[in-house]
Amino acid sequence: MPDLSIKNVPSKELERLRGRAKRNHRSLQGELRVILAQALSSDGQRHVKTTFEEALTELRKVALKTPAESTRMVREDRDER
Repeated sequence: MPDLSIKNVPSKELERLRGRAKRNHRSLQGELRVILAQALSSDGQRHVKTTFEEALTELRKVALKTPAESTRMVREDRDER
């Protein structure tokens, strides 16, 4: 089977990959093979489980401070439909 090499991976990304591999009880190589398989799946759908930490990071990006902000966002979303 041919080898694949990825050069100049930023340290932060490498640590995230190692953490993901550990959470999924896989080697780094195994995790990378799963990621590639998911990205190249014939149905085009991603079956990636989001960790709690990843979800929390995404939620913090929204940075809602008050219930009124979330209400506004819901209304805007409904109005777009």
